[in-house]
Amino acid sequence: MLPFARVAVIGLGLIGSSVARAVRAAMPGAAITGHDADPAVREAARSLGLADDVTDHPGAAVTDADLVILCVPVGAIGAAAAELAPDLPADAVVTDVGSCKASVAAALAQALPPGTAIVPAHPVAGTERSGPEAGFAELFRGRWCILTPADGTDPFAVGRVSAFWQALGAEVAVMSPERHDRVLAVTSHLPHLIAYTIVGTASDLEEVDRGEVITYSAGGFRDFTRIAASDPTMWRDVFLANRDAVLDVLQRFTEDLTHLQRAIRRGDGDLLFDLFTRTRAVRRGIVEQGQDDARADFGRQDHGR
Repeated sequence: MLPFARVAVIGLGLIGSSVARAVRAAMPGAAITGHDADPAVREAARSLGLADDVTDHPGAAVTDADLVILCVPVGAIGAAAAELAPDLPADAVVTDVGSCKASVAAALAQALPPGTAIVPAHPVAGTERSGPEAGFAELFRGRWCILTPADGTDPFAVGRVSAFWQALGAEVAVMSPERHDRVLAVTSHLPHLIAYTIVGTASDLEEVDRGEVITYSAGGFRDFTRIAASDPTMWRDVFLANRDAVLDVLQRFTEDLTHLQRAIRRGDGDLLFDLFTRTRAVRRGIVEQGQDDARADFGRQDHGR
């Protein structure tokens, strides 16, 4: 039995188009409608056949939906939810894919009619690419999807959203929005901030020709550039929406970085070796849990990602 029979996807970029493709592959009996605020994206989605119907207005996409998935930047979720709210069926479940949860939960609760079943979600998956052409159905396989329902949310609605993501191949965890935002500040948001900073610093160094940076970039720098190529609108909104957790973790990182700076200045090789040994074990743990690939280039060359 399908957890949902009629799925509306609002926002048809990388994640939204991947959701649509994954639903088509895993739940072929489900009807899919879609909408994107950008007319060019809507036209591309129609050409790609991402949905049974791609509408020009979000309300038309959700009129008959029993699941509505908001796949827009976290800074736009409140406005997107408010725009479709008048046409939202009373029994529809609303979820999202944003990587900040406390601010998203507040925005959805304010924008949607009282009594709406809201189950915020975050599939921890993605690539540096964007747009409807970048999506693929396998994006969520073996990845975590974190649900952050508010206290008192209908357990049946939470179970249906959990079953939906499991059908798309994801592992599901449930936690509070605050815990999610703290964890993701460490595992996702700070790494992106560091990547943007390092690539920006490299491009700004006047004594190094930009062509040399690109030509002689080592694997580590190339990995940073891949992360730093991510959607700028999405990540701008993430840092603003999760600013408290990000600033807290950034302060801890700054202190650790200063500690390393002193170790290098003092020639403290033992401290450096101990840290590098410990972090190497973390990498092995990530691979052993199936959250990345130990092969060269992380096994991504087949997808070009």
